[in-house]
This record gives sequence, C-alpha cells and structure tokens, in this order.
Amino acid sequence: MSSVLRIHSFTLSGHAHRVVLFANLAGIPHEVVEVDMAKGAHKQPEFLALNPAGQVPVIEDGDTVISDSNAILVYLARRYAPDYLPSDPVREAEVQRFLTLAAGEIAFGPAAARLVTLFNAPLDITFCQATAAKALGKLEAHLEGRDFLVGDQPTIADVAIYSYTAHAPEGGVSLEPYPNVRRFLSNVAALYGFVGMPESKVGLLS
Repeated sequence: MSSVLRIHSFTLSGHAHRVVLFANLAGIPHEVVEVDMAKGAHKQPEFLALNPAGQVPVIEDGDTVISDSNAILVYLARRYAPDYLPSDPVREAEVQRFLTLAAGEIAFGPAAARLVTLFNAPLDITFCQATAAKALGKLEAHLEGRDFLVGDQPTIADVAIYSYTAHAPEGGVSLEPYPNVRRFLSNVAALYGFVGMPESKVGLLS
C-alpha cells in the first residue's frame, strides 16, 4: 500500500468532508479517492472489503483501515496532530461530548434534513428540522464568548461539528437565529488549510 494516507470519500458527504477537512487543517499528506456512490461503487466487493457497511469515509493508512468519521478523526489526531485532541482528561471529555453531538442530534438533525431535500431520503423533514433547531440551540448557548468549542484553539470537536452545521441551510434549516454559531463557522473557515464542502442547490426547500 501507499505510505500516503488514502481517504475514500464522496464529495457531498459531510461525514467524509470532516476527514478531508481535518487532513488539510493538520497538514497530513493524503490523497482523496472519490467513491462514485451514484453508480453504487460503495456496494462493490472492493469497497465492501474496506468497510462492510458500505459507507464513506474510510481511510487506509498503510495497513491500517478505519471507517466511521469520528473514529477516524480520533485516530488521525492521536497519530499525526495531537494538538487537536487535548491530553487533559477534562478537555478530552469535552471533545468527546461534541463528537457525540455530531453523531447524534447533528446527524439526525441538519444532516438528515439535508438528505431529504437533496437526496429525497424517506425521512420526516419536520422531525429532522426540529432536531436541528435543538442542536443549534445547544451550540449557540455554548459558543457565547467562545471562538471554538473546547478551549482556545481548534480541536477535532470543531471539525466534527462544522460540515453539517455549515450546510444546514441545504436542509431548509436557517442559521440566521444563531449568531454565535455563524461566528464559529467563520472561525473554522478562516483556519489555515481549510477546505469547504461544495454546496448543492438540488431539491432545496424554497
């Protein structure tokens, strides 16, 4: 295998974007392998050998293969960019709390609403948007007087939360009521090495 980190990704996946974004922010040499999910590449035997769940992202780091975006962030931070995962137990617990939020209300809120509007997923859009509002309300309160989610510098918590929060409007979820969240998103976007996830207007709510 190549010694360069390989990130199996899909351009419009916020989960995959987290990993690509972190690799760029942390300056980790990598190559992005685009998985053509529209043509079912994620269900082919070659990809399923990497991740039997048939989901992106997946990384190959030498002989190490890891799936699940948050697990990948922890691994990459531990191995290549320890400044992004505090060693202090209290700070590390705070980071974990936001990884849980990313896998919970962010996934079932703005991420799921976006699946409905962009990809016609058979989900309850009203529930998704209400869950998004709950998550954004928590973030808004927490970010009062803060530039980043944990401590005074970016961590993988910020990376995990960023992608689907920034693209919440694609799921019909406005960010206008959340000035602290919008400021936070701007802070992340201003970091050296930042790369955004392409926007899509397909199927957006009017």
